[in-house]
Amino acid sequence: MINVKSLEVREVEYTYESRPKISNMDDVAKIVKPLIADTNKEFFITLYLNTKNGILRQEVISIGSLNSNIVHPREVFRTACKVSASGIIVAHNHPSGDPAPSREDIELTKKLVESGKIIGIDVLDHVIIGYDRNYGFKEAGML
Repeated sequence: MINVKSLEVREVEYTYESRPKISNMDDVAKIVKPLIADTNKEFFITLYLNTKNGILRQEVISIGSLNSNIVHPREVFRTACKVSASGIIVAHNHPSGDPAPSREDIELTKKLVESGKIIGIDVLDHVIIGYDRNYGFKEAGML
C-alpha cells in the first residue's frame, strides 16, 4: 500500500498487467480510500484512464487543510496530456466524514468538465470520500 499521508509517494504508474479497471464509484473508493482515509487534511487525487477505463496513473494533485483545497485544472490535465489519458476521475476526501459536496466542489467539477471538453479529455466522475459513505457526481446525475 502507498502511504500518501507521509508524502513518500505522490503518484503511481501502473503496468499493463497491474492496471485496475474502473466501472463505478465503488471501484474508485476501493483504490483511493485506503490512501487518504483518517486524515485531517483534504487530499485531491486524479486517476488517469485509458479508453477501456484502466488506470494509467494516479496522482496526488493537492493537499489542503482541514476543510479546503486549492486545485487548478492546469495541474489536473497536465499529466492527463502527458500520459495520453482519454478520461479522468478525480477524488478527494472530506476530513469531516460527510461526503456531501460543497459549493466549491460543485464549481470545481464544472471547471474541470469545461476544461476537459476543450482538450478532449472526459471527466468521468468526481468522487468525495467520507467515513462510511461516498458521493459520486456521476451517480448523483451531476455530470
